[in-house]
Amino acid sequence: MATLADIGLAAAINILSAFVFFVVFAVLRLQPFNDRVYFPKWYLKGLRTSPARGGPFARKFVNLDFRSYIKFLNWMPDALKMPEQELIEHAGLDSAVYLRIYLLGLKVFVPMALLAWTILVPVNYTNNTLELEAKYNNVTSSDIDKLSISNIPQASNRFWAHIIMAYVFTFWTCYVLRKEYETVALMRLQFLASERRRADQFSVLVRNVPPDPDESVSELVEHFFLVNHPDHYLTHQVVYNANKLAELVKKKKKMQNWLDYHQLKYTRNNSKRPLTKTGFLGLCGNQVDALDYYTLEVEKLSKEIAAEREKVASDPKSIMPAAFVSFKTRWGAAVCAQTQQCRNPTLWLTDWAPEPRDVYWPNLAIPYVSLTIRRLIMAVAFFFLTFFFMIPIAFVQSLASLDGIEKVAPFLRPIIDIGFIKSFIQGFLPGIALKLFLIFLPTILMIMSRFEGFISLSSLERRSATRYYLFNFVNVFLGSIIAGSAFQQLNSFIHQSPSEIPKTIGMAIPQRATFFITYIMVDGWAGIAAEILMLKPLIIYHLKNFFLVKTEKDREEAMDPGSIGFNTGEPQIQFYFLLGLVYATVTPALLPFILVFFGLAYVVFRHQIINVYNQEYESAAAFWPDVHRRVIVALVVSQLLLFGLMATKQAANSTPFLIALPVLTIYFHMFCKGRFEPAFVRYPLQEAMMKDTLERAREPHVNLKSFLQNAYLHPVFKSADDDDEDDDDVDEKWDNESVLVPTKRSSRRNTPLPSRISTTSSPSLPEVHEDSQP
Repeated sequence: MATLADIGLAAAINILSAFVFFVVFAVLRLQPFNDRVYFPKWYLKGLRTSPARGGPFARKFVNLDFRSYIKFLNWMPDALKMPEQELIEHAGLDSAVYLRIYLLGLKVFVPMALLAWTILVPVNYTNNTLELEAKYNNVTSSDIDKLSISNIPQASNRFWAHIIMAYVFTFWTCYVLRKEYETVALMRLQFLASERRRADQFSVLVRNVPPDPDESVSELVEHFFLVNHPDHYLTHQVVYNANKLAELVKKKKKMQNWLDYHQLKYTRNNSKRPLTKTGFLGLCGNQVDALDYYTLEVEKLSKEIAAEREKVASDPKSIMPAAFVSFKTRWGAAVCAQTQQCRNPTLWLTDWAPEPRDVYWPNLAIPYVSLTIRRLIMAVAFFFLTFFFMIPIAFVQSLASLDGIEKVAPFLRPIIDIGFIKSFIQGFLPGIALKLFLIFLPTILMIMSRFEGFISLSSLERRSATRYYLFNFVNVFLGSIIAGSAFQQLNSFIHQSPSEIPKTIGMAIPQRATFFITYIMVDGWAGIAAEILMLKPLIIYHLKNFFLVKTEKDREEAMDPGSIGFNTGEPQIQFYFLLGLVYATVTPALLPFILVFFGLAYVVFRHQIINVYNQEYESAAAFWPDVHRRVIVALVVSQLLLFGLMATKQAANSTPFLIALPVLTIYFHMFCKGRFEPAFVRYPLQEAMMKDTLERAREPHVNLKSFLQNAYLHPVFKSADDDDEDDDDVDEKWDNESVLVPTKRSSRRNTPLPSRISTTSSPSLPEVHEDSQP
């Protein structure tokens, strides 16, 4: 068990590491040759150019102005200067609201920490329970434990202080959550009202289009919406299965990069033509002329791409039973997206279309009927991943303890007994071991989400974030609290009544506070400081710049600004909410460490969002209900575990008063869900009509069809789709005419509006005219 000295050493190591990261970052960001690495967002916006290259040759690569090195931490106040409204215009609402999660943590935990240290810490510390336990029962404890609830004797009246503070903390958290939910919901509506025109505002995604023997998917979609949305339907784009074509395009780009690399290499030294091997990664196989080989490969792939593009465009089997349908007004799109389209609720399923850059195109080719099976498979796979992952985590953490090292390597005992080494192992090693072991988890969870078939990057990240949070809760939180393997825990949970589970976990919570303190310092202090250094993008940029870049466009493509990474960042934040709420009444000494995390992370990520990250999509803060829900879950878990802990302390008189807390919290969540969540899942028709009316007044002659025509065309087709014609006469005819239109169907009535695809006479049309004659 880590002592105060061990935690002090761990704090010193992590503070020093963070300081070193900040100093290295401050130096690297000032160098001209790193400018595109640390300020890529401004380059992408066209608001920044390469630093001045006049003067000595060294000035092109090194900043020789030594005055700029004096204030090496001036990026911190600079990151806080941009107002929130300007930040929204600069980086989008998603980025601004993401930062508010860190502010939410500060709003919740700063008053909590002050109250806990003012009231609970003196109540806990002014007891001698642990000293008596150590004297008479040989029970070991640390200095941190003396500040926790463990230092209060059984059946003490002092537990009333913890119960009262639990109510205070719950009410305060709920108050802050409600105010924040209301604020973010208002920000979302204002953002949607003031935002420029976007394709997703006018478009819906329709899936599970029923097959028709007489019409293609495109004709069927057009006729269905002309009949059922005659005044608002504008155009549509069917969904193609172009995954193979996308793979070929990706492969061609890779070959082109190799060709560019060897051409650049040859221009630098034209005395010898470069050679390469045709095998795996150029390491094996026949040795050939690199320029000739990659030129032939690029030409070969270009022909394959042209043939595959033609095949996809002409083969009906490549067309999926889905389409992006666009409307003349936002109001029309809102009505379609939020209503049932036919009497069979499993057909013609409509939902808001993601914005074009948010679409995850490979998953659009997955049949809708297989999605349920895929998600069931992944649910089972995630269950086994979560519990089986606990075995290696427990093993790694056992090796990161004194007992584990002595058991595996007894010959190291003399070294371990050295004070500094012992403090390092107990105060630093467990946290870093767990951090390293979880490196590949986000990638695994993202692969699972892709297999499930989500069609947008935002939904993929939200699903991965949910599973990452559940994984952290089970493995990092519960797994670190309860000793034993996954099977032992599962067996113990199965064979005891549900009422005993909070007691089992509650008893172990105070004993693991020191471990979580070390984990917060490794992950939340040094880890956040390392984020700003951007070591991986820095290395990759300079490798690409040296080997591949020939033009300014190549140099721009070599930049890798990245994005927020909601699938990893948000679960990390929520894990700290969980720790803070659980330990606020149990071990308040943990709260200052969490406050440092929230404050430091807010500054670092604000800087990154302003200068570095280029968000891939804009969901208008659609993730906030998930944030709110997970904080509520953490609050309920903290209340149940406190109830279980109190039950072990024989506080029969005071413990029953905790029963009301989960009930009140769940009721509060239901209130917020009904009051604020609709703003995140539905678009009010009133708002849509106001936006449409204003736009018609400001831009009465806007050509919306040309704006939406190819918005949802698969990216691999856009290069070959520049010659589309825009027929304004037909647009005018839609508005002014309503005539019978023939279709290819003989089993259904004709649509009342003209078809732009089917111009042939319907077999049923002559029969109708003949029957109508006297």
